[in-house]
Amino acid sequence: MARRRFFVDTIRAGSAELTGEEARHLVRVLRVERGQNFEISDNSAPYLAEVTEIGRERVVFRVIEPIERRNAPLQVVLYAALVKFDRFEWTVEKATELGVSSIVPFEAERTERGLAKAGVKRVERWRRIAREASEQSRRDRMPEVLAPVALAACLKETAPYRYLLDEEPGARPMAAALPDAACRSATDRAALLIGPEGGWTSAERQQAAAAGWMPVSLAPQILRAETAALAGLSLLVGSWWARATG
Repeated sequence: MARRRFFVDTIRAGSAELTGEEARHLVRVLRVERGQNFEISDNSAPYLAEVTEIGRERVVFRVIEPIERRNAPLQVVLYAALVKFDRFEWTVEKATELGVSSIVPFEAERTERGLAKAGVKRVERWRRIAREASEQSRRDRMPEVLAPVALAACLKETAPYRYLLDEEPGARPMAAALPDAACRSATDRAALLIGPEGGWTSAERQQAAAAGWMPVSLAPQILRAETAALAGLSLLVGSWWARATG
């Protein structure tokens, strides 16, 4: 069975500690004991570590050795229009599992009124969700989760591969829009722009096109925002992963 992985703030002189809610979970639920081994990461690299001290809300680890890194096949930034928070949180969790490097929520013209303002207070919760999903999926680094921004800020992204998922007829199938396998590398950066529940306005499409974003489609059906995000990310990550392992 795979070892559990936890993120620690720092590793100093071969020692690290876990505090707060995660430490309480480790002590009270998992019944951790001295001498047990777990994986830890300082959000830079993973290590195998042994538990050396246990307190009510504190667990101390001794680093044993580095663990092989699981490098992402490419860097992906997810720009996701705000939707109802239960569905947005699901998007954060699953996007993290799929390996995104950062998640940027934004307000579109058709974003439900009040979500952007309320979203500012939700950022820390979204970051906790991303942390837990990173541990579950055994990532080396957690994705950065930013506070909500305006669409104009998203359109300034300079990644070589920028895709706007569009439900309108005429958008090129995303699979056909990806670069040839021979042109892909692990240093590539891509960005995916997901619209709100009500879809893009004509003005937003024009702004995105002027900024160099490519409109693409995933299916003839109209997908919900969270479905589109996960389908698009799966296609992107899977395509680069196939190139890396082929």
